[in-house]
Order: sequence, then structure tokens, then C-alpha cells
Amino acid sequence: MIFKKPVAGKFRSLFPLIISFVLDIPAGSSQPIFAGKEALFTTPREYVVFFSPLAPILDGKIEDAVWKNAAWTESFTDIEAGKKPAPEWKTRVKMSWNNSGLFIAAEMEEPHVWANLVNHDDIVYNDNDFEVFLDPDNDTHRYYEIEVNARNTIFDLFMAKPYRNGCGPMIAYDLPGLKSAVNVQGTLNQPGDKDKGWTVEMFVPFAAVTIGMTPKIPVDGDFWRINFSRVQYHTEIVNGKYSKKKDKHGRKLPEENWVWSPQGVINLHFPERWGYLHFSTRAAGETGNAYSIPYHEIQKNYLWLLYYLQKDYLKKNSRYAEGLKELGVPDSTFLIENKENKLWMEATGRQFMVFISADENVYCVNDEGLVQSIKSTLAE
Repeated sequence: MIFKKPVAGKFRSLFPLIISFVLDIPAGSSQPIFAGKEALFTTPREYVVFFSPLAPILDGKIEDAVWKNAAWTESFTDIEAGKKPAPEWKTRVKMSWNNSGLFIAAEMEEPHVWANLVNHDDIVYNDNDFEVFLDPDNDTHRYYEIEVNARNTIFDLFMAKPYRNGCGPMIAYDLPGLKSAVNVQGTLNQPGDKDKGWTVEMFVPFAAVTIGMTPKIPVDGDFWRINFSRVQYHTEIVNGKYSKKKDKHGRKLPEENWVWSPQGVINLHFPERWGYLHFSTRAAGETGNAYSIPYHEIQKNYLWLLYYLQKDYLKKNSRYAEGLKELGVPDSTFLIENKENKLWMEATGRQFMVFISADENVYCVNDEGLVQSIKSTLAE
């Protein structure tokens, strides 16, 4: 919602907990560098989406042969994963793709299906909804959000960069070619009976989420960053209608935020925390190469750590730190999977860039949270 409050050999597996990585800290200090921010460095979930030349009929029923061959994701969890009880109702997703775009199917258990909003680009998260977040180029900028309720009302938008970096949504942006359908297993807006739930099918054209003149069609081993969210309100029946519950002060109770890949913070607009969607040109069930999180994504966790530390420092001191030591991080080389890496920073009180490199490939993040890959000799 809008924030309101490869192939085998190419990729390497991400360690179970990033916090297990420790810099070569001077003798006498063995505090893990990620201590205190562990929730922001858990391993994101992964899904391999297989190619199918057949497109499902979008009727919201998830019954086509394409879907029978596609695996479900894990069930959704609370957005902070572990800080709140597990979701009361099950949510899961499956995906497929062809040369035109990505197909998404979602299944949501819900004994009382309701939805009020009917106009395109109504603020759909004010109803119970299902949400899709897409960052095809994995730079945390220029990403897309799609929301849908049980009436199949769509709210789609483009974000030039996250809210935390001083940006707002481009609500007038409508994903060209986007298609969706909803099926309610029960009766909509009828409190007197018990429903099974509702399902969604969606088609996202590659052309609609490509920056540039030519649609970028994935090749085998490409990956996107993606996440899914379900907004669920606490309701009661008042005068024969669903009504959001209120606390003793008359304020509406906060919604539940259930997601596929836990964010570690109550904010979906941390794209670096989204899951990994690996594209395979194989058909579902065919054997072939395995896919996993690339090595450079492990490296980037150090960039994000420094980014978060710099933002904390700014809040406390009204300026950025100009050296790693001010952030409690020694300027030294260290190992990731037994490979030597160098982490360094260029900064003034008003801006910064953090770099990491193990070879000629340098990855960096700036004070706006833009992640880039460059070829450079800076690490030498």
C-alpha cells in the first residue's frame, strides 16, 4: 500500500542470516556489525517462475492448465515476521510468464468478503485488498505498485523513488495493457453467510514496466525484485453491514499487513527487502539449472547497512557522517564467502555514496537509496 503511518555457477546461495557476517573488527571488539538491525537483513523469499507459451484465461478462477503446473508460494506472513501472530487467514500466490508478460494468481481465504470502492484509482487499500510491488531493474527506484479489491477495482501507480527519499506516487500512471479478474467464492458484501474467500488473476505486460524504448523481455536467469501484500481490516457487522472496528477512543483499529516476503518494518516501500523472482525459460516440471540469490546481492547488504546507519546518524546529528568510523564501522577489507571485499564511503555532511567491491565490479548506494553497478578501479 502507499506508506501511511542464472544459471548454476553464476549465482551463489545467501547465508541463512546476514548477521552472521562479521567485519574484521580490531582485536577486543567482536560485535556483529548488523546487531540491532537483524530484522532488516533476513533472507528474502525466492520464487522461480517458469515459461508457458499458453496464457491462462483471466476469469479469476485459477483453473487453467497453466496454473495446475505452477507452484504456490509459501503462505503469507506478518510484515514484520515474528513480531505479531501468524495471519488468521491463508494467502498464497503462483506465477507464470510468456514473451508478453507476467501472469499472477492469488488465493485468499476470507469468511467475510467485502469491498466498497468501485472507481479506478480509488485508494483501494482502504478496503481489504491484494497488492503487487515490482522493481524489474532492482535499483529500488522506478518501481510499480498495483492494488485490487474484491470488486476488481484497480489502483495502480508509479514511484520514481521511495517515500523515504522525498517522493510521492504518480497515481495518474496507468499500467498499459494491465488485465485483472476476481472471483469470489461466496457472496460479496453479505454478512449473513460465510464465504470461502476470493481469488485474483492478473497480467502485467513487460512493456508496461520497462524504462526505455524497447520492452525488456527476461532471459533465463534474469530476476526481478517483487513482493505481495494483503491488507486486512478488523470488521464487525453493524446494521447489517460490514464496519471497521474501533478502539475505546473511537479510532479505527489498524489494519493487518500480511506479505509474501517479510519486510522487517511496517513499510512496503523498502524495495531492497522484497523477494526474488527468478525467470526460467524451462516449462514447469522440466529439469535444468538451479537459481539462487547472486553473490553481489549479498555484497549489497553491506551497502544497505551503511545507508541505514547514515540515516540514523542524520536524524541524530542533522548531518551525515563523513567517515566509516563515525558510524562505528572500521575501514577495512573483510570476507564474504571467503572472498575478500572492500567497503568504503565518500561523504560530506549533506550527501554520501557507499561502495563495495571484490573485483573490478563495484556496487554503490547513494543518500537517495539508488543502487548502481559500475566498472571501476576505485577499489584498487
